[in-house]
Amino acid sequence: MAGGGMVAGSGGARAEMYEHRITSYFVFACIVAALGGSLFGYDLGVSGGVTSMDYFLKEFFPKVYRRKQAHLKETDYCKYDNQILTLFTSSLYFAALISTFLASHVTRNRGRRASILWGAVSFFFGAVINAAAQNIAMLIIGRCLLGVGIGFGNQAVPLYLSEMAPAKIRGTVNQLFQLTTCLGIFIANFINNATEKHSWGWRLSLGLAAVPATLMFVGGLFLPETPNSLVEQGRLEEGRTVLEKVRGTKNIEAEFQDLVEASEAAKAIKHPFRNLLKRKNRPQLIIGALGIPAFQQLTGMNSVLFYAPVIFQSLGFGSGASLWSSTITSGTLVVATFISMAFVDRFGRRAFFLEAGAEMIICMVAVAVTLALKFGQGVELPKGIGIFLVIMICLFVLAYGRSWGPLGWLVPSELFPLETRSAGQSIVVCVNMFFTALVAQCFLVSLCHLRYGIFLLFAGLIVIMSCFIFFLLPETKQVPIEEIHLLWRKHWLWKSYCEPEDQYEKKGMKPV
Repeated sequence: MAGGGMVAGSGGARAEMYEHRITSYFVFACIVAALGGSLFGYDLGVSGGVTSMDYFLKEFFPKVYRRKQAHLKETDYCKYDNQILTLFTSSLYFAALISTFLASHVTRNRGRRASILWGAVSFFFGAVINAAAQNIAMLIIGRCLLGVGIGFGNQAVPLYLSEMAPAKIRGTVNQLFQLTTCLGIFIANFINNATEKHSWGWRLSLGLAAVPATLMFVGGLFLPETPNSLVEQGRLEEGRTVLEKVRGTKNIEAEFQDLVEASEAAKAIKHPFRNLLKRKNRPQLIIGALGIPAFQQLTGMNSVLFYAPVIFQSLGFGSGASLWSSTITSGTLVVATFISMAFVDRFGRRAFFLEAGAEMIICMVAVAVTLALKFGQGVELPKGIGIFLVIMICLFVLAYGRSWGPLGWLVPSELFPLETRSAGQSIVVCVNMFFTALVAQCFLVSLCHLRYGIFLLFAGLIVIMSCFIFFLLPETKQVPIEEIHLLWRKHWLWKSYCEPEDQYEKKGMKPV
């Protein structure tokens, strides 16, 4: 059967009884928590720019610098093929991958706010060490501390925003994380443009990562814990009080009762990671924990963000022009996020995934064909072809920025029930960071050896992930987060996994 089992209307019997008003208390909490995205975004933006700065390369990667100068205005796929240089970028994501499991324990037992604070502290110290780095070892240590900060932040912030948001605007609120990520990328590119001509510029670019970390820590001290987390910890009266404040009404009994029932189910689960493997949680495991976070990175978007300056220099743009070109692409990403925030709760998650996926495929194929015909001959790229490539990359970014970018964090944070939510989000971050690191580590060497074929590879992967969404993901827009589990019972495939295991065994079948 085709289709993803779209479900209209509310997710359960109490959904229509939920009430809310937008309060200043709610807005403050969401804005401060969303600053966690700026840590991730600033690093995405700054690392690619720094690795193309001459002073940085001369100090730490002199061989790459000499190769770059020898082919400064030529088209050369292999200018930046250096595994230690890419390790500078990807080490952060390997550290984030490991730290997210500790973050899961903190998030479940100490609350979402505690993980946000831990993440801010680690990111701050990582920024300071990177700014003061005297050798590659210091760079890698600093990057690892940044990775721990991102592991904690990316684990807690999407959960925090989804749990604080009313169901009808959950998509918009959760995408504040993506918005601050994009703004972090955008600001980082401007900073790189301002600092690249100075011998100390790369230190300033890396060190300014401490600013968003400081803002997140200071703001985090005043953050309320989410009602879901407070109820899960047995602090029922505090949970009720916070829920009344964030909803702006005393009529929260229906939603509070759903939280209590979800908490009771959560307390019965002693091993949430093991529970994720049960048959009834198969949809969340396959779609939320494994599929979407892996596919988000396999779109090729983070390769564009990591190495936009490097890519444009490889395409024959000068150093300054390449940084400005990457600034344009990051600005496009910010615009795309606003589009998604405005319409995702109206048109739904599936529509954005599928429509933007088609655009991304077209853009990748166009880039690949153009490079196959006009690139890699050791000559300067014609201006018209260069402009066309920038336009295609911007269109790709615009499509990604309203689909796989924000929805890759939003949808997984919606899917898990409370008893496995922190564990599930840890796997989401783990898988996301693994594939982020893998792509970061492999992209430049793949660009060198596969040449334009790397973009065809990404196009093929986007075809696969679009089919994955079309057939397997039900629509989650405006469904209360504690009632998302009811969607699986109406899905053409997943409904068979939602039957109680004893009922399943009565049919003479073995649960898998």
